[in-house]
Amino acid sequence: MRSSLRVHAALFLVALIYAASYSLSKDIMPRYMGPFGVVTLRILGATLFFAIIKYFVAPRDKIVGRADNLRAIACGICGIGVNQLLFFSGLNLTAPISASLLQTIAPIVVVIASAVLLSEKITLPRVLGIAVGAVGAASLILSRNAQATIYPNATLGNICILANATVFGLYLVLVQPLMRKYHAFTVLGRVFLVGAFIAVPFGWQQTLTADYRHFPPYIWLEIGYMVVFLTIVAYLLNNWALKYASPALLGVYIYIQPVLAVLIAMSLGKDHLSWGKAGQAVLIFLGVWLVSQKPKAAVGPKVAVEAAQD
Repeated sequence: MRSSLRVHAALFLVALIYAASYSLSKDIMPRYMGPFGVVTLRILGATLFFAIIKYFVAPRDKIVGRADNLRAIACGICGIGVNQLLFFSGLNLTAPISASLLQTIAPIVVVIASAVLLSEKITLPRVLGIAVGAVGAASLILSRNAQATIYPNATLGNICILANATVFGLYLVLVQPLMRKYHAFTVLGRVFLVGAFIAVPFGWQQTLTADYRHFPPYIWLEIGYMVVFLTIVAYLLNNWALKYASPALLGVYIYIQPVLAVLIAMSLGKDHLSWGKAGQAVLIFLGVWLVSQKPKAAVGPKVAVEAAQD
């Protein structure tokens, strides 16, 4: 399989994994375990996995230099610790479809962060896209619908999801230089270790007090899905793709998540798509599409092709 096809296949699988998590998480939280408990199990499982694999696959690879070590710490804070705490806190309080739609704000954050950290140009269409996407997100966050009785704290949950999308977008920009310089397991082992120091103190109590003896088999399977697929496989594929693709390409694939999440949520009876949510989705998608437009090259017959096509 060509390199570009492998990258796109990996990113689509990541989108599918994330899309399913919005509905599956609702079975676990808060009846069987609190959101921070789920985060703790995910991060501890992934930290142990990546540490062991790194020992055998890349034992001599090491992040060196003050700048790279500080970047790795920032990635662990944004991409693992704060990111996961915000995501599951928000998902515990809001509807699956609302959460998945707000996740699409991440590409806008990628563009803003790239402009600040990587000196990438922000054009007028991108400015308009940021504004339109912000309007769509604000409308979704502040809206009240027929599910208000089911999710009385949906506004707070939506704000947490928006903050989660923001720090994840920042993580995509920060981690790219590390993934292109070091082995993927070296980077992931470090950032998950940093994330564990942040998240575990918040979720340790919920992890210890869960009534594991009364977990039905399907709950164990869904927890396993959260640890193995949502954490280990998704982060591994995402970070591997960053070796060959730009953060913007990963951001574009977030488009697919709400589409898949809607289909999964509706098929499982976890949520429904209203006309209001559809209109808010259009605003967010339009904003992200405008932001994703690349500035035109000033001269030359050819425009550089995405690294994903190498």
